[in-house]
Amino acid sequence: MDLGLAERVYILTGASRGLGFATAEALVADGARVVVAGRTPETVDAAVDALGPEHAAGLVADLGDPDAGERLVELANTRFGRLDGALVSVGGPPRGGVLDSPEADWLAAFQTVFLGTLRTARVVADAIGSVAEGEDAAIAVVLSTSVRVPIDGLAISNGLRPGLAGVVKDLSDELGPRGIRVVSLLPGRVLTDRNRELFAGSDDPDRAAAAAAKAIPLRRFAAPAEFGRVAAFVLSPAAGYVTGIALPVDGGLIRAV
Repeated sequence: MDLGLAERVYILTGASRGLGFATAEALVADGARVVVAGRTPETVDAAVDALGPEHAAGLVADLGDPDAGERLVELANTRFGRLDGALVSVGGPPRGGVLDSPEADWLAAFQTVFLGTLRTARVVADAIGSVAEGEDAAIAVVLSTSVRVPIDGLAISNGLRPGLAGVVKDLSDELGPRGIRVVSLLPGRVLTDRNRELFAGSDDPDRAAAAAAKAIPLRRFAAPAEFGRVAAFVLSPAAGYVTGIALPVDGGLIRAV
């Protein structure tokens, strides 16, 4: 299938590794150009080298910084001369319950996970403007299965992600008339550094990982590339009539229909 990605340009945050990088790989493999953002120069440089400097540009940026979105848009336009959408992803909040998570952690996560995501999506939408009839633009926001089912020990994520899913739905309504699609992606258990860290925090990481895999109907974790291919499709013109949904990529983990 031709996804229609040739020469199109996407911004990807949190993309120097993990799910964002896997999506960048899938986009580039189908002919797109990408601007990848990460928090450290070393990881950003490594991502650009792996993707190919002719296909990718990198920027050290944290979504908690108010000007991160503007800087990413400027780089996309300067380097590649256009912008067709974005994958907005940010690292998860620290572990903890409702009662034992300090207020400072809640506030910091709200600034980065919630406001940083919203701010970036709005800046990208403003930069795209309106899309001509027959053209396509898309913004995908990486959330979590905690949008549908709370995850033990991740109270801050459980609190923020469902609210963001509601914002993404509203945003899809507001941007639809301008030809911009907006979708939430709900990854389940994927073999990323984030999930390894969560298991490492348990008393018996191997046992915790085995129990988590057993709870998934496919009985395994996803490889990052399996998420990346879905995200690339959602961002592509091939998914031109898909908007306003929260799409699980979870191996059947969420039991709701």
